[in-house]
Amino acid sequence: MTNQMHSRARAAFLGLAVGDALGMPAQTLPRAEIRAHYGRISGFVAPFADHPVSHGLKAGQITDDTEQTLLLARRLLKDPIAFDDLGWTRDLLEWEAEIRAKGLRDLLGPSSKAAIEALQAGAAPEETGLKGTTNGAAMRIAPVGMLFQPDPALIARQVARTCRVTHNTGEAIAAASAVAAVVSAGLNGLSFDATLDTALEAARLGQTEGSPYGEGDMAGRIAQALTLAEAGDEEQLIAEIGTSVASRESIPMAFGLLRLYPRDLWAALQAAANVGDDTDTIGAILGAMGGATGLSLPAEVEATVLEVNQLALDPLVADLLSLRAKLAAEGA
Repeated sequence: MTNQMHSRARAAFLGLAVGDALGMPAQTLPRAEIRAHYGRISGFVAPFADHPVSHGLKAGQITDDTEQTLLLARRLLKDPIAFDDLGWTRDLLEWEAEIRAKGLRDLLGPSSKAAIEALQAGAAPEETGLKGTTNGAAMRIAPVGMLFQPDPALIARQVARTCRVTHNTGEAIAAASAVAAVVSAGLNGLSFDATLDTALEAARLGQTEGSPYGEGDMAGRIAQALTLAEAGDEEQLIAEIGTSVASRESIPMAFGLLRLYPRDLWAALQAAANVGDDTDTIGAILGAMGGATGLSLPAEVEATVLEVNQLALDPLVADLLSLRAKLAAEGA
């Protein structure tokens, strides 16, 4: 483990949490409604009263994106290779029960919920996620990138294992593989642009995993978003890519916004918070990739998220990177 690798892994978690918290008050809302309630979001704000999802949260508070990422990280530390489907299911159900007990509304997403209900009804884990195309897999996938080397075939294979119960489709696995590949390559010292060939190849290989349900060319969708972003027109990017909970929209949008603001992660996250619809997840994915590839955030922004959410990231980062080194030495 190097100091740079530890710094980038920690920055990936922080970028994810900041993007999540910044986009939290705007999630599910159309752009016009975001403007009507908040103007332009440029810092942490509390959601308006009786927000359909974020009701009860406070300014700077994280949501399911960060919480499930940390949950997956801890599950992977127990068994990174085979991955315990039933253990992961229990993790998700216990997490949702805690959220319900707090009176909050940010519960399991549609793909995860449907898959877990099917599993509880007796379906096999290999069958429960065969229609899961939403972005829940990609939003929490950063720990896979932290554990495994940036080999596209390895990344796609390991991502597919974590997606098996809830998001066992080519669309979701390809999208999550691209994100994990950026994180993995970034931890080895690469810039965002330098990770893209690996990410697109991981997406192409991930596309062959799971069921062929949903988008058939996630790599193409990500490449399209990157090309649109090169023109510097954010409105065109939004119009042609979309910002919904579908993997085919939100993951390419995260890639596009990071390309649109290549040296300013805070500006990219502000854009994500105002983009409409699944703002917190787009911001979380963007933030994880940006932090892993060497971009930084204002110190006061990081401090706010750490304090509001009482996050202790360094021990988890150390455990993940220690295991990364062990897995690499074993050829895994």
